[in-house]
Amino acid sequence: MIPYGRQDITAEDIEAVTRVLESDFLTQGPAVPRFERAVAAHVDVAHALAVNSATSALHIACLALGLGRGDWLWTSPISFVASANCALYCGASVDFVDVDSATGNMSVSDLELKLEKAKVENRLPKIVIPVHLCGQSCDMAGIADLASRFGFKVIEDASHAIGGRYGDDFIGSCRYSDITVFSFHPVKIITTAEGGMVLTKDPDLAERMALLRSHGITRDEARMDQASDGGWYYQQVDLGFNYRMTELQAALGVSQINRLDAYVARRHEIADRYDRLLEAIPVGFPARSPDAFSALHLYPIRVPAVMRKQVFDKLREAGIGVNVHYIPIHLQPYYLAMGFRQGDYPAAEKYYAETISLPMFPTLTDQAQDQVVSAVSAAVAA
Repeated sequence: MIPYGRQDITAEDIEAVTRVLESDFLTQGPAVPRFERAVAAHVDVAHALAVNSATSALHIACLALGLGRGDWLWTSPISFVASANCALYCGASVDFVDVDSATGNMSVSDLELKLEKAKVENRLPKIVIPVHLCGQSCDMAGIADLASRFGFKVIEDASHAIGGRYGDDFIGSCRYSDITVFSFHPVKIITTAEGGMVLTKDPDLAERMALLRSHGITRDEARMDQASDGGWYYQQVDLGFNYRMTELQAALGVSQINRLDAYVARRHEIADRYDRLLEAIPVGFPARSPDAFSALHLYPIRVPAVMRKQVFDKLREAGIGVNVHYIPIHLQPYYLAMGFRQGDYPAAEKYYAETISLPMFPTLTDQAQDQVVSAVSAAVAA
């Protein structure tokens, strides 16, 4: 089976993790801050904080921005459920903005219309989370303009997008947002096995998120309500969580980020080759914006909705580990129970009904890619 995505672990990666295993620190040592500095330097942002998953990153990002009961968070229905669940963790309410039919990213025109209506109804969101689907940046300048006009905060869910760019900036620079979130799951661009990161230009947000990722505990006397009793002393000053990344994960991340640019470049070679090989086959290609440089986490093709299950099943039978990204969040049973319904976000539902993600990972060989394309041709023709 050729998987739709997979990690690339080298001898250097294994050596980096082994060094940590032989060191004095398996957690809360020097590797985590080293990884944070490496990512921050790569994307040119002031603050980067590693955590144990992108889900945790989204949670503490929302809390740091003050999301709570009575507030609204809006995000894209085409994403993994974590992009919306983070609001519920904070006691807030969730709503969605329909997507651009070509990219699957949040539609800025739909966002503007929804904001104008919400302003009249006094129901404006506190936070909007655009999702950079497949590694392709959303229209962040347009979203930032609306944030300024309507007074909401922006968290970029860039779980798919480390190594990508928007305009002249690397995704993660937070030029158009308050906070950006990365994922390092094994199928992502680089991996720490499980893991995530929050990035921000704001030192106060960074300090708040650092506190939240580790139980709300501080050893900083300036944050305590009394003088320290000694070198062992700490105080819990907030209700935080155990969201820390381990040294093992961080060491793997430090090693992997050395190959980030090469990985993204190879993904572009694979995508360009897919474009050429699939040109004669009646399928739709993933859109690539001229304003952005995609990290190309995924390569989704589009087929007529009536054919999608047949094509998917035939590809799986042929040993091609295709997948679908994503089932719209508002159609999940948990969200249907909250009052969402089929038809609420027609562009998202159409995108879901037509897409199949083909194998896309840096070690995909030309021979394997030829096998994928041959199987697609046969499945579509059947």
